[in-house]
Amino acid sequence: MIGFIDKALERAVTGLAYIAAFIIAVIFVMIVLDVSARIFGATPPGLTMTVVEYALLYFAMCSAPWLVRQRGHVAIEALITALPRVLRKILAKIVYTACTVASFMFAYYSTILLSEALASMEFDLRGVEVPLWLLFAPMPLSFFLVSLEFLMYLIGLRSYYNYDLSEVRDSV
Repeated sequence: MIGFIDKALERAVTGLAYIAAFIIAVIFVMIVLDVSARIFGATPPGLTMTVVEYALLYFAMCSAPWLVRQRGHVAIEALITALPRVLRKILAKIVYTACTVASFMFAYYSTILLSEALASMEFDLRGVEVPLWLLFAPMPLSFFLVSLEFLMYLIGLRSYYNYDLSEVRDSV
């Protein structure tokens, strides 16, 4: 059962990572078009800055679950390797628990913010008017998936800190 859930989670997280990659490509194209328009004396589109700002948020939210799954976040290797194995496991469980709880809380509160923004139908005025709910739209799902990823570490399906350091150095 847990294996099935983990496979479904992997597919969702990978799908969001592909969306994040697409977002970066869109940002690149928009910036190139904006700068090119300025160079050739044309008026650049007014929405470029707003779209790029939102796209960066969406990129961060879409890539976060994948980074957790791939152990792509910062870990202090010197401290981890210096600790005795038993203490390392205890500390890892504490970190997994804190991260799971914090991510669930962020998912919960961002869902509330999204609901309120949808109910109020307010607009965020930057370069152009954008519905405020778009600011909160990616957060509930992404934080929920991050919390599930940390939960998988917590229940022992994987270990965030159990890797060969030569493997990490060789791939960098």
